[in-house]
Amino acid sequence: MVADSKQAQGAIPTPELSRELSLFHLTMMGLGMMIGAGVFVGMGRSIGEAGPGGAVLTFALNGLLAIFTAMSYAELSSAIPRAGGAYNFARIGFGRQASFIAGWMEWFASSIAGSMYALAFAIYTVRFVRIAILHHTPTADSGGITEDVAIKAVAVITAGVFLYINYRGASETGKIGAFITVGQTLFLLVIGVAGIVAVVRDPSRLENFSNFMPKGWPRLFVTMGLTYVAFEGFEVIAQAGDEAINPRQNLPKAMIYSVFIVTIIYVIVTFSTIVAVKVGDNTGGLPAWKWIGSFEEEGFGEAVAFLMPYKGLGNFILTLAVIFSSTSALNATIYSATRASYALGRDKMLPGIFAVIHRTRNTPHGALACTSVIILIVATVLPTKGVAASASIMFLFLFFMVNLCAIKIRRSMADELIYGFMMPLFPLFPIIAIICQGILAFELREITIIPWIVAPAWIGVGFIIYHVYSKSRAIATEDEIHVLEEETHHDEYVSDKYQVMVAVANPSNAAELVQSTYKLCGAKNARVELIHMVPVPDQVALTDAEKYIKAGKEGLLEAMLYLSLHFPIKTTLRYCRNIARGIVSAVREKKTDMLVLGWHGKASNQMFNIGATVDPIIEQSPCNIVMLKDCGGNKEFKKVLVPVAGGPNGKFAVEIASIMAQSDGGTITVFTVDTGRSTKFDMEKFCKEQATLLNIDHNRLKCKTVTAKSAVLAIMKESRHHDLVVLGTTQKPLLVQMARQSLPEKIACRCKKPVVMVKSNAGVRTWIKRWI
Repeated sequence: MVADSKQAQGAIPTPELSRELSLFHLTMMGLGMMIGAGVFVGMGRSIGEAGPGGAVLTFALNGLLAIFTAMSYAELSSAIPRAGGAYNFARIGFGRQASFIAGWMEWFASSIAGSMYALAFAIYTVRFVRIAILHHTPTADSGGITEDVAIKAVAVITAGVFLYINYRGASETGKIGAFITVGQTLFLLVIGVAGIVAVVRDPSRLENFSNFMPKGWPRLFVTMGLTYVAFEGFEVIAQAGDEAINPRQNLPKAMIYSVFIVTIIYVIVTFSTIVAVKVGDNTGGLPAWKWIGSFEEEGFGEAVAFLMPYKGLGNFILTLAVIFSSTSALNATIYSATRASYALGRDKMLPGIFAVIHRTRNTPHGALACTSVIILIVATVLPTKGVAASASIMFLFLFFMVNLCAIKIRRSMADELIYGFMMPLFPLFPIIAIICQGILAFELREITIIPWIVAPAWIGVGFIIYHVYSKSRAIATEDEIHVLEEETHHDEYVSDKYQVMVAVANPSNAAELVQSTYKLCGAKNARVELIHMVPVPDQVALTDAEKYIKAGKEGLLEAMLYLSLHFPIKTTLRYCRNIARGIVSAVREKKTDMLVLGWHGKASNQMFNIGATVDPIIEQSPCNIVMLKDCGGNKEFKKVLVPVAGGPNGKFAVEIASIMAQSDGGTITVFTVDTGRSTKFDMEKFCKEQATLLNIDHNRLKCKTVTAKSAVLAIMKESRHHDLVVLGTTQKPLLVQMARQSLPEKIACRCKKPVVMVKSNAGVRTWIKRWI
């Protein structure tokens, strides 16, 4: 009775996706999505476009390129194992708009890939009926309106069958997909072995490779772009994050295994296809590669039929291979497209129908229904060549974004995520993949202009939908940065003034920052933004973040009461699981010119030189940075020491020293150490330039050079005679510094006097950080 009462009150558990996919199922799902189009649709055209050697290189190099992107997917999926794949990665890496476009592209790319696989199945099924039943011998000009209609009809029926299989559930999808994939792999291996055996018996078949690349190397990029869609099976594995068993380990393994296996199969089968045909096999005197290419999408089938003892047997085995390969790939792409659109619906980026999960089958049948519309329309409207090229370019765009996400997320969120896999030699492989994918997408125009019409049109529609519908409805996620309070406290707050952002951690920190900030803002005639990142424990829900803002409000209030009397002030309270990422994001968003930080004076983690929060801020913020240690308490700095060695931060350090030094009688000592190991630094020239540039009285600016074995000890000794030390940070990347502290960091940590560490913006490098 109690249970019935709860059910009547609507206390029915919310249906969720079920975890039933093992490593074997995941690997088979990836293989199933890849094996099919590359062989049955792209093989013949690749041989005709790039020649025999070019076709083999096409699949080998595409496999290598796919491994690079698969590692990005593997790393991100192991850290973010959720349905949505690239959508989730872009959401965390670049925000809502980028994530919507990624999910929007992912949905369409998988859907039109499904249309392509349905067409591949239909082409070879109709071909088998034409040859085995109607006994019609094909030629390069075979076909017609009736046959085209038949192909479209078979494609629609096939797609409908597998849409129903996906409706049945993940378990059925995985089991049926695994069974089909094992079958298709065995059939393709039979074809590969048959080709090798044929060459062993008749080595003269290798003469088909004598004209290795008849059209030159540029055509290789064209065929790689056309067939790249055949290597995107790791994308469907990423979609299984909510349904995989032990996803952090199994998702990366399945991705790497599947790409490696399919690359070997493609290369062997391409080789067998080329050696299958001899000059005397009714080729009309054409070279084997040119004769195969003349059949375009059916070229693979026409060639492989010659490998078998009886051509009828060859056609039968080929048809079985097509049935297994194309339907397995179709099954996997429907699964992937459905999960991509489900993720958009789950986060309210698309209407609620996309997020509806069947209460008994636990499948997102609303997203499946919408996906079926795209698959069926594309299969019946676009020509086969246009479908294949459109699928490839969409995946190239998608993978381009995922590789960017891998770089961005590793740099900005590595300490927030739990990785099950991390790629070696980071970020080399994502960078290579990004460059190559851009080239392949551009070269697709040589095949057909359709993808360069379809893809931009779909992306353009996505931007419109996002701004009209999704932007105002999307729900917040735990990984995002949330503005809890934002308020302007001055009527004259002008955004185009020099902008100084002050990161306030707590009330005691605020008191230390006020005096120095007053000096900096006065010198720059700046407007001030006080920001506090609310530290919420990981185990606390996002909805309870406001319970932790009291201390931050007190700190902002104390700083605001003093500064608002002199400068336009704006205050912001934000929430983010990672304080460093939240501050860097705010700096980019507000286009801040200078960031002011307080520092307690020691690293909290041996992996970080300054601190787990401050190090990433210094490395990633695209602005000038001033970090203060023990500079509070209304201290006056009559003697300021500025150690320099000629780096770009030295100039900024002198500028900040001129601001911090007491205006009446305060002196600045520019100090350098000659250790005998580095290039001589022209101190006199440097001081004259800075005095002129900053309009500093020559009596206030002093130069001093000493000879010593240890620069650190010499600077520490000199600092005893000064009230403040201003240091420029190193320009080396954070990952390079992690092995050991740099010289400025050693001084900052050990010095007993107040310290200011500064970093100046670095031209092009800063521009890249601000926008990427």
